[in-house]
Amino acid sequence: MKKVVDSLAGDHPYFAWDQIAVLFALRFIQGSGGIDSLRSYLWIPISQYTTREISIKILSHLHSLSLEYHINRKTGEVLRIVDRGTSSVQNVLQGLLFQLFPSVLDALIGVFYFRFAYGWSFGLVIFVVIIFYAAFTIGLTEQRTKYSRETNALDQDARAKAVDSLLNYETVKYYTAEEFEIERYADAMEKYQKLSYRSANTSNLLWMSQSAVINGGMCAGSLLFAWKVVHGELTVGDYVFFGQYIMQLFMPLGILGWIYTSIQRSFVDMEKMLELLKVEPSVKDPPDNKALVVTEGNIVFDNVSFWYDPRHQALSNVSFTIPKGATVALVGPSGGGKSTILRLLFRFYDVTSGQILVDGQDIRTVTQRSLRQNIGVVPQDTSLFNDTIFFNIRYGNFDATDEEVYSAAKAAYIHDRIVNFPDGELQVLWRVSLGGRECIAIETDT
Repeated sequence: MKKVVDSLAGDHPYFAWDQIAVLFALRFIQGSGGIDSLRSYLWIPISQYTTREISIKILSHLHSLSLEYHINRKTGEVLRIVDRGTSSVQNVLQGLLFQLFPSVLDALIGVFYFRFAYGWSFGLVIFVVIIFYAAFTIGLTEQRTKYSRETNALDQDARAKAVDSLLNYETVKYYTAEEFEIERYADAMEKYQKLSYRSANTSNLLWMSQSAVINGGMCAGSLLFAWKVVHGELTVGDYVFFGQYIMQLFMPLGILGWIYTSIQRSFVDMEKMLELLKVEPSVKDPPDNKALVVTEGNIVFDNVSFWYDPRHQALSNVSFTIPKGATVALVGPSGGGKSTILRLLFRFYDVTSGQILVDGQDIRTVTQRSLRQNIGVVPQDTSLFNDTIFFNIRYGNFDATDEEVYSAAKAAYIHDRIVNFPDGELQVLWRVSLGGRECIAIETDT
């Protein structure tokens, strides 16, 4: 740019076509046709890999946690944590690798270039601008981080209320509680937006401060260059070059402030996800990973006691034996411990005292997977997937052949009904009656 301007503005102007061609070739490489395209090309596989691995890691961790965690957690809040955490990791990687480091390098090159090409005064102007810019950015961003943590918590609360009300849609309808649920969600959103407004004002103050510093530095540098041009120490090309270069330098510097703010916000979003990944299951497999060996299928509850909470005992010194082939019914009032006995047998919880034996093996000494693979269950509340009937029947045994799936349907006396559905075994489950779902649950266990 300097050579092009000097060729046109000197006492003997000439046609510097080669310099103009080089100038626009470099601008093409610098812009979306070169470096930006290469950056996007390199980032796409990194982004896809991180998203896939983190999502799989979190889902795997959630499935590894015990029933105690899933009963107490809020689905909407967990989903929000996962969404924020996954996107925050991508933001941090992209910000550091493709934005922060290149921007810092640009700034350092600019300081040294102007220091050695035009003297210490020009390098000092750029250096002072960078120092003030960094000070304002870090100071105000730290203040904004506090708001980010609080807004995240309120956002998660609002999301949890919305998702939970939809998961319990039938209950809401039973009690005509639509207005109540909407008001709860509206109140949560109002609290979130009030704090978000304060956070946004902090961001506006940050951007104003950054703009003031950048424009102040550009003004000081322009005045200094203009003074030297007037006194014949520099050419008009030098002045134009400074204006062009300083704009290119301060543009990534402006982005640098946004990057720093974004990275800080992403670290805040990652906190909850990292806390989630640190949660340990309350029920763990034995160190030797010994599998259950079933020979007869005899079950013994030996003096079993259990507390869900230290303040409330669910079972006290329960003992009974279920021999092979026996049919046993657990009868009692609601809250008497019938479901608790089943949960303990599945080892969703560990007994507080006593032991549960299957063919003489304490279920705490075998892996949870081997234990549950040997137990069939048709729950009171049919929990099936919103997928096809065929998918849900096969869920009990992923290796089952088509013939085995049809045999299971016949055993549950629902095969004839399935073939009469409009879509047959590919019928989506939500279009099946409650009684039909119960039969499918029996097929799944067959």
